[in-house]
Amino acid sequence: MRITTTLRTTRLSSKGQLVVPSAVRKSQGWKAGMHLAIEQTDDGILLKGLRPFPPTKIDEVFGALKYKGKRKTIAEMNRAYKKEVRKRHARGRY
Repeated sequence: MRITTTLRTTRLSSKGQLVVPSAVRKSQGWKAGMHLAIEQTDDGILLKGLRPFPPTKIDEVFGALKYKGKRKTIAEMNRAYKKEVRKRHARGRY
């Protein structure tokens, strides 16, 4: 566990909410709506950011999406990708 010497404080609201200081959120890469795990320790509480999906290996997910059709070449996939990007640019996205 990394120990920091910077002490930051916050206040618990009447609804049980607290604000994590901006510098801490930025250093941890925490965004609004992110899920956090709360672990009670002897020294207090520990907040940990949760990943949206558990870590997996390619062999655990390979073939999870079944496709029934003619296989596409890399060139065909690249053309389709470029076509979609052009379409989205034309609609003002990106």
